[in-house]
Amino acid sequence: MTNGINTRELILEILLEIEEEGRHSHIAIRNALSKYQFLPRQERAFITRVCEGTLEYRILIDYIIDSYSKVTVDKMKPAIREILRSGVYQIKFMDSVPDSAVCNEAVKLAQRKGFYNLKPFVNGVLRTIAREYKNLEFPSREQDLVRFLSVKYSMPENLVNRWLEAYGEEKTEMILAEFLKEKPVTVRCRIHKYPQEEIYRSLTEQGVKVTPAPYLPYAYEISDYNHILALDAFIQGKIQVQDVSSMLVAEVADPKKGDYIIDMCAAPGGKSLHAGDKMGNYGTVDARDVSQQKVDLIEENINRLDSINVQARVMDATVFDVDSELKADIVLADVPCSGYGVIGKKPEIKYRVTPQKQEEIVILQRTILDRAAEYVKPGGVLVFSTCTIAKEENEENMMWFMNHHPFKLESLDPFLPQELHSETTALGYLQLLPGVHKTDGFFIAKFRRK
Repeated sequence: MTNGINTRELILEILLEIEEEGRHSHIAIRNALSKYQFLPRQERAFITRVCEGTLEYRILIDYIIDSYSKVTVDKMKPAIREILRSGVYQIKFMDSVPDSAVCNEAVKLAQRKGFYNLKPFVNGVLRTIAREYKNLEFPSREQDLVRFLSVKYSMPENLVNRWLEAYGEEKTEMILAEFLKEKPVTVRCRIHKYPQEEIYRSLTEQGVKVTPAPYLPYAYEISDYNHILALDAFIQGKIQVQDVSSMLVAEVADPKKGDYIIDMCAAPGGKSLHAGDKMGNYGTVDARDVSQQKVDLIEENINRLDSINVQARVMDATVFDVDSELKADIVLADVPCSGYGVIGKKPEIKYRVTPQKQEEIVILQRTILDRAAEYVKPGGVLVFSTCTIAKEENEENMMWFMNHHPFKLESLDPFLPQELHSETTALGYLQLLPGVHKTDGFFIAKFRRK
């Protein structure tokens, strides 16, 4: 308890907001922490870890609860369900919190929320789990591989099934294990404007741990800092937060000084700004997105980076813009997708998947690709990318696009580091898989207009 704020009550509110209101986890956590900025660093870290961990391991946690509770998780009241889930997460994964404290705090929280008569239930379930969960057996791998992987790695069975079909058992298990690992923050150094040594020095002098990121020499992984907004290198626009997989898009696009680039779905602007930087302040990047809110995010980054060749405007990527027809040297189409490649950073994605949503996404992507094709000038380039590992959104849409438009795939090898070269990159596309590659899951294809 700090300044009248009950940490565990705040955790409960965040989890209910994610579960009941469908809020994205990173936004719900960020909003709560910015509302209570006075909380000490240790408590902020505790809140973040319990919220993210409870979400990430929800399927395993529910399996544990259902093994020891007379009432199954799906029949519980939402507040009780989240109190138990976050309690089990702390018991199983946080040695720094004594089990007795977890049980006591959970019981107090149930009472504060008006569930006086459920105090014995909460107490009984958590104390039994604390005593006995280490003896609990997983489903049998031999008898039901899908169920085993689902519980062990907390991934819905329908996704486990899909990836087993697409990638086989070994790769699927690598992907599932990777999603549960902690992800460092990756930044792109703006080396066209600032010497990389200067950026490195600025970060380390503020106590930041800096390690080289994979694949690209100008990318760093950073950790051991309180808030990115307090880092001089960030404030001064010397670095941009961006995953390496997303940086590869501007590498593959290979813009030249003076090019006109359209970025169809640009927010928060990482790829647009990277392309602008690669042109050394020449040319124009027309960064578009569907709402003012998204465009505000891009503009915030343009202003911080003082980027003079990137402009942002509200435009719906599904609506044809006659003024752009055959005008662009390069079009970037980083289309909305299921997001399966970034489950490690946004764990709620895995629980919100439906076959219907999947179909709608594929149709939306095709609509945007149809529009994108009309803006590329003869001989110009279209770079299509997603942050997913779903074949129907990636390879299948790539094939569909080539069957419907006068474009051909172009080899990615000249633009990628040697260790990413493969048969598919020689053809013109790259599917990055978490755990197999050292990045998020990501897809890139490069087309040239005939």
